[in-house]
Amino acid sequence: MVTRAKRKKEHIDHALSTGQKRQTGLDDITFVHVSLPETELSQVDTSTKIGELFLSSPIFINAMTGGGGKATFEINRALARAAAQTGIPVAVGSQMSALKDPDERPSYEIVRKENQKGLVFANLGSEATVDQAKRAVDMIEADMLQIHLNVIQEIVMPEGDRSFTGRLRRIEDICRNVSVPVAVKEVGFGMSRDTAARLFNAGVQAVDVGGFGGTNFSKIENLRRDKAVEFFDQWGISTAASLAEVSSLFGDQPIIASGGIQDALDLAKSIALGASAAGMAGYFLQVLTASGEEALAAEIESLIEDFKRIMTVLGCRTIEQLKKAPLVIKGDTYHWLKARGVDPFVYSKR
Repeated sequence: MVTRAKRKKEHIDHALSTGQKRQTGLDDITFVHVSLPETELSQVDTSTKIGELFLSSPIFINAMTGGGGKATFEINRALARAAAQTGIPVAVGSQMSALKDPDERPSYEIVRKENQKGLVFANLGSEATVDQAKRAVDMIEADMLQIHLNVIQEIVMPEGDRSFTGRLRRIEDICRNVSVPVAVKEVGFGMSRDTAARLFNAGVQAVDVGGFGGTNFSKIENLRRDKAVEFFDQWGISTAASLAEVSSLFGDQPIIASGGIQDALDLAKSIALGASAAGMAGYFLQVLTASGEEALAAEIESLIEDFKRIMTVLGCRTIEQLKKAPLVIKGDTYHWLKARGVDPFVYSKR
C-alpha cells in the first residue's frame, strides 16, 4: 500500500516532469493597444482584495504540497520565505495528512513560522468536516481556507475516492462555522458558471477557477496507474474560458484565477477576464527546484514589476481599471463562450 507521504512526493516529482503545456486559452486573449495611455509606472497601484483580505499585488503562491516528510517540509519552508520576502500570500497543500498523522504537521506549520506577518491560506478537500476545517485553520493560523475540488484526480488516482455525494452540503456547513473566509478551488479542470453559482449560494466567499492548462493531475495519477485512463488527460475547461464564464454572471464577486499562469501577461489577461487575484503554483515550483529560494523571490519581484509595466501601457492605474481594459477573444475560447451563451464581444467593446 502506498503511504500518503510517498504519494505526496510522487505528486511533486510527476508535476515537475509533466510540466505546463500552454493550453490555458490565455493565448486566445489579446489586449487592445493603447497609444496614449496617460499613465506613469510609479503611479500604478497593484493592490487588490479577495473579499475582505487585502493583497499588495494580485499574485500569490497557490497550494502545492505538505505531508510528504522532509521533502515537502523543505519546499514549504522555501515557499514561505519567498512569500515573506516579497509580501505575497502563500497557500499550503491539503492538510488532511497532518490531521490524520500529527508527525506531518511540521511540513505545514513551517509556513506560518517562516511567514509570521503574511497572509497564509489553509487547504482541505471537499470531504472535510467542520471540525477538520477548524483544526486546519488553527494549525497554521490561516487567514483563509481553501477547499479544493478534485473529482477527476480522485477518480483516476489508484487509491482515490469513488463517491462524491454530500460535498456541497459539507462546504456550506464549513462556511457557516469557520472563523475565516472560505474559497473553493478546482485543481486544474476548470469551473463552469453553474458550479460557481452553487458555491456562492452555499456561502463561499470566493471561487478559484483552477482552469485546464496548468498542472494536469489526470496525467500525474495516470503515471501511477498500471493501466491509464487517458481520456481524462484532456478533460476540463480552460483557464480563460472558466474566467469568462464565471465573471459573466459573478463579476462583482471575488474570483481567483489559476491553472497554468506563467508570466505577467498571463496575470494581466486573467485580471482583465474578471479575476481579482491569481495563484501560481507549477511555475514557481519549477523555479524553486531549478534555481533555489533566492531565485524564486527574485522571479516574484520581477513578475510584479513586469505586471506594472503592462498596466502602465494599458493606461490602468488600478486593478479595477485593468478589469475594464478592452481585449479581443479568438480561437477555441471564442467558440467555447459562444456555445455557452457568453458574449465575447462584451470584452472588446468596453
